Amino acid sequence: MKISYNWLKQFIKLDWDAVKTGELLTDLGLEIEGIETYQSITGGLEGVVVGQVISCAQHTNADKLKVTKVDLGTGEPVQIVCGAPNVAEGQKVPVATIGSKLYDSEGTEWTIKKGKIRGEESHGMICAEDELGLGKSHDGIMVLDKDIPVGTPAADVFDIENDQIFEIGLTPNRADAMSHWGTARDLKAGLQQKDLNLELITPSVSNFKIDNRLHKFDVEVKNNELAPRYCGVSISGLKVAESPNWLQHRLKAIGLTPKNNVVDVTNYVLHELGQPLHAFDANRIEGNKIEVKTCKAGTKFTTLDEVERELHEEDLMICDAKKPLCIAGVFGGVNSGVTESTTSIFLESAYFNPVSVRKTAKRHGLNTDASFRFERGIDPTITEYALKRAALLIQELAGGDITSDITDLYPKKIEDFQVFLSFENTTKLIGEELPQETIKDILSSLEIKVNSVTEGGLGLTIPSYRNDVQREADVIEEILRVYGYNNINFSQKLNASVSNIDKFSDHTIQNTISNQLVGQGFHEMLANSLTSPEYISLSEQLNADHNVEMLNPLSNDLAVLRQSLLFSGLEAVSYNINRKRSDLKLFEFGKTYHNYESGRIEDKHLSLVISGNKTSESWKVTQEKSDFFYLKAVIEAILDRLGIKKSKTSPIKNDIFSEGVSYHLGKSKLVEFGIVKKSVLKHFSISQEVLFADFDWDTILEFARRSKIKFTEIPKFPEVRRDFALLLDNTVSFEEIHAIANQTEKKLLKNINLFDVYEGKNLPKGKKSYAVSFTLQDEHKTLTDKQIDKIMNKLQHNFENKLGAELR
Repeated sequence: MKISYNWLKQFIKLDWDAVKTGELLTDLGLEIEGIETYQSITGGLEGVVVGQVISCAQHTNADKLKVTKVDLGTGEPVQIVCGAPNVAEGQKVPVATIGSKLYDSEGTEWTIKKGKIRGEESHGMICAEDELGLGKSHDGIMVLDKDIPVGTPAADVFDIENDQIFEIGLTPNRADAMSHWGTARDLKAGLQQKDLNLELITPSVSNFKIDNRLHKFDVEVKNNELAPRYCGVSISGLKVAESPNWLQHRLKAIGLTPKNNVVDVTNYVLHELGQPLHAFDANRIEGNKIEVKTCKAGTKFTTLDEVERELHEEDLMICDAKKPLCIAGVFGGVNSGVTESTTSIFLESAYFNPVSVRKTAKRHGLNTDASFRFERGIDPTITEYALKRAALLIQELAGGDITSDITDLYPKKIEDFQVFLSFENTTKLIGEELPQETIKDILSSLEIKVNSVTEGGLGLTIPSYRNDVQREADVIEEILRVYGYNNINFSQKLNASVSNIDKFSDHTIQNTISNQLVGQGFHEMLANSLTSPEYISLSEQLNADHNVEMLNPLSNDLAVLRQSLLFSGLEAVSYNINRKRSDLKLFEFGKTYHNYESGRIEDKHLSLVISGNKTSESWKVTQEKSDFFYLKAVIEAILDRLGIKKSKTSPIKNDIFSEGVSYHLGKSKLVEFGIVKKSVLKHFSISQEVLFADFDWDTILEFARRSKIKFTEIPKFPEVRRDFALLLDNTVSFEEIHAIANQTEKKLLKNINLFDVYEGKNLPKGKKSYAVSFTLQDEHKTLTDKQIDKIMNKLQHNFENKLGAELR
């Protein structure tokens, strides 16, 4: 939200610089994200002065150029070559001197330099109004009033606005501060805490009067829940024209483009008081009637942007006797807006239901200054006041008469909120006991009325425009932000209590695994649970019928809740690769959502996504790609850390993985992982290999809670290692070797490791060679060669008989 400092000072006369004021606003919760300088004329006409043409002669080498002598008030006239047809001796003219900077309509800077034009020296430029940014005309130079002294800076002659613009990062709850008046209210409260009691100046509407009653409209509100308050008045005999400079400056300073004096006034009052208004061309209102109602679903309506929209049955509309004129609180219609030919208007000021406006704006994809305020909740008490303020401004700028009484339909008044504030709770939440008089002063500065005072607290009435302050805690927050968070003393010691946490709780186990993954170089990611329904088509395992759909999606890309964490991970991979970060190790704890006939189900998962190299590039580390077996090692480390020891594996092949493996215990699936197919990666514009693992976290937790910690003393006797080089069929897996070895020797065999695999030249067809190490140890004595040989012979015998192995 943009706030003009000059405009703000119309409400509160403050001589602070903008930076100091911005710091106070930030302390009050209206965070200043930046302060920009605004100049109605870029550059402020610095270096441009008033000169007098002393002589004007024809250029000897150009028919369309004149050579002039111009007095700039410096004592020595300068020669300037000018091509304007209207330049003449004796004129007072604006002159851009050497070194001054001018700006074109697009803001491009160009500097005035000494030069030669067709052989004649030129020491400056006599300017037309478009060259100075004072208008659009380029028919000739500007001719100024003869009474202006020579040498006067042009900035002193023309109406130039210099302003400081606050960019406020307004939180959604602060609807009361969405205007210059609202910001000034907060500023006044903050200044009062610094013993600066400045008056809050509000625009007067005491001059408002009914000139005649010749153009009255019948107004009917058919749904008071959607339009609790509706005001309107007619103004006739006005003239639509360009707004005066002061109004244009105010609007341009906050980023608005002036339209005409009527529309500009409605925008001005919106940003001044926070009350949206709308002006209808009275001659386009049929039947002399205004109806506030909903229309039949499917009704066609063309808005001011000339887009035809199809109305929803819950859209509140402003209509005449025959047709809709405006989407209430959101956008006007193309057939009712103010144009240059408008001579009479019906001016609307209303309070519309915030929820209704928000839904309508989202449905039609419209976000206007009016809807931004209505959907957050404006002040229902200023509806009539803002209408009078706008009507008086329109009369001042466009003329005309007030030709009807003000219609104010307000059948059920929106009441102020009643809250009891406990002094004890205030001290407890703030962390410091504030004097009761200080609390009362702060509440008074915020226009919160103290109805009763007891030993324990205060009975309060909260003004209805503060719709975010409805609880005691909200009031305490208001007191604290005005008192100043920085003014609260804090203790030098930290008190903490040790909680008794279950070591098998989801949170504890999740933190354990997160720390382990981070230690292995992974980064945690957090993706949006909302995703695109198009991803369902990438896998036959997912079913569109199981989508949990959003009733009112922000966009089609966020229309359903995700059924898999894979696509969120691939989005992250694609995003990083596009920003030159191709070595990725990511993990995410998240949920998937399914809609079954039996009901909606949430399942928690842990996903791992790996792509690129294992380590960052370095002079002493050889680059190595992350591969299937690296991911397998990471997964086994997680299972081992959780005490899940006896899981089995089985290969999987589906439309997601080109190669994949599943770990399971009995019928319970623990994790699936593999290499993501190129056809899936292509959808995300990923050309490098991506590995993905999906843990069923709920199942993992169940088995982790069953695991028991076992420990033994460190053996005093040495280990012995023996190796076999086994010639095997290609179909034999290491898992089979591992299982047979453990069955053969359960007591002394401590570890089995595959350290080399060879396939190819010098081996029979259909064969491969596995180099396997076996670690033996007796915890109570040193093993003898006889014992070791006996075990190794048994292993060899079983490998030969059960696997058809041969020793190489």
